Formats: sequence, C-alpha cells, structure tokens
Amino acid sequence: MISIRQLRYFVEIVEARGYTRAAERLYIAQSALSRQVKELEADLDVVLLKREAKQFELTDAGQDFYERSRKILLDLDRAVAQARTIGKGELGALRLLHSSSVPLTAPLGPTLNAALKAFPGISLEISQAPSEYQAREIEEGSADLGLARLPILRANPSLESTLLYRERMVVAVPSGHRLAQRESVEIAELRDEFFVSVPHRDRGGLSYLVAERCIAHGFYPRVARATSRKNSLLSLVNAGFGVAVVPQSMASISLAAGVSFPAVKDADFYSEVALLRRRDAPAMVRQFVEAFAAGLREAGVAAPEPG
Repeated sequence: MISIRQLRYFVEIVEARGYTRAAERLYIAQSALSRQVKELEADLDVVLLKREAKQFELTDAGQDFYERSRKILLDLDRAVAQARTIGKGELGALRLLHSSSVPLTAPLGPTLNAALKAFPGISLEISQAPSEYQAREIEEGSADLGLARLPILRANPSLESTLLYRERMVVAVPSGHRLAQRESVEIAELRDEFFVSVPHRDRGGLSYLVAERCIAHGFYPRVARATSRKNSLLSLVNAGFGVAVVPQSMASISLAAGVSFPAVKDADFYSEVALLRRRDAPAMVRQFVEAFAAGLREAGVAAPEPG
C-alpha cells in the first residue's frame, strides 16, 4: 500500500536532487529514506530512480510519477488548509490567477475588493500566470479563478469562460520613434518593425491575437533580438529593441517614461478579457464570481459590440 509519507519522501528526493540533502531536510536517516523508496518501487513494480548513474537521474516512469505525486501533495495540502479554515467558521481561500497583461488596476482591483467585503469569510491568493497556464491550473484544481487574455488555444470542456470586457489596442513605441507623435497607427504600418513579443506555438493570449491581426494585413511580426512574455515588454520597447501592440490598460500603468502609445486605427481590433472557472466549481466560487461580475457591470465595465 502506497502511503502519503512515501510520496512526500520521493518528491523531496527529486527536489533536493539526491538522498543526502533530502534526508537532511526531512531529519531522517538516509538509510531509512532509501528503504522507503525501495518499498515504493516494489509496490509500483517499476524503477523510479537510476541508482547506477553517477549523477542523480529519474527514469521516464519516475519523472511522470514525480509530477503527478507533486500535484497530489499540493492538492492535499490545500484540502487540509481549507478544512481547517472551514472548521474555524470561515468560508475559505480562493486562488486567483491573472495574466500580466491584465493588471489589477481600476476597475478590476477595486471590484475584487468590494466583492471580498461582501464575503467576509473568503480570502484571495493572487498570482500572475499566462492564460494557457491558468486554464491548465484551474482544470487540474490547483487554482479556482483566472483573468485571462483570449484566445486560449487548448480546448477545456471542464472550464467555463465568461467574457468580462474588451479593450482598445495601442502601439508601444520608443519616444524617438517615427510613429511616436502620431495619434493613431495602421497595423500595416508596422510591417517593417521588430516586435518584442511574438506568439509561442502552444500559447494563445495577447501575442497570438496580435500576430493574427498582422497576418490579416499581409505580414507576420518580425522577431526582435530581445523578446518578452509581457513582464518586461515595455522596458524592451523603451530600450529600442522594437515595438509592441498592447491593450490600453498596459499603457495606463506603464512606468517606462520613454514609451509612447498611439492608438491602433482598426476599429474592430479589441483584446478580450475573460474570467475562467471550472463548470463544477463549488457554490462559494460561483457566488463570488456572480458578485464580482455584478460589480463590474455596476462600474460600467461590459463587453461592447465591435464597431
């Protein structure tokens, strides 16, 4: 019978990259640790660690078992924390993920705060994560909610997506750029520019949306020599590596004084922000989502029809 202790020991060995350091972290004898892993392998009838190798190495089965075991332990820790919270008469904690291109400025941040005040027993654990990663984490149960930039490429039938709002797009260019003093820019005018953000083949989100629009205008974004997944994107623009097409909200929070943001002329070019959650989410999650969405509507945030 495989035990939680064996899973914890095995995961610790992998993350410590060896028995000696893992034994020190767990405050147990290395021989006892080795015996637990051997018993685990015997129960599984598979080799997880290559002991003949000079360096620490997992088998293919060991790598897969590590990833699944780590998730099991994370879910167990969350379940324990949630049970203790509920046992104290509280409702619990929700994990919210948001893309770095979805800043929690007004109206999102204040509306989240107002929703929390309406549910005094709920707390939020907030982290940044790419849109595709959010969908996977929520699908697997490691997160409860996501604020993502569409599109999300991978189909997730277990998830529900609610469109919150659309944003106009702007072009981020260095202040000395030929387009910096313009009020608006055609996408086609960026044909010869280098882009500091380009799509990953397995990821959707903002860069994918921009690439689609460029293709519609007859070209694919030229890749700059330095690129970013948005956290330092505007810094690269400021440094002169290239340009970027971003939502208007990113311009409003920019700390890069040397960046200008002329609007994109395409009237039908929007970036959409959606709220992600599991279809079978607990009542606590559904009620919080309803309060949050209602707060956005009251704040005048809606998904306008293109045009």
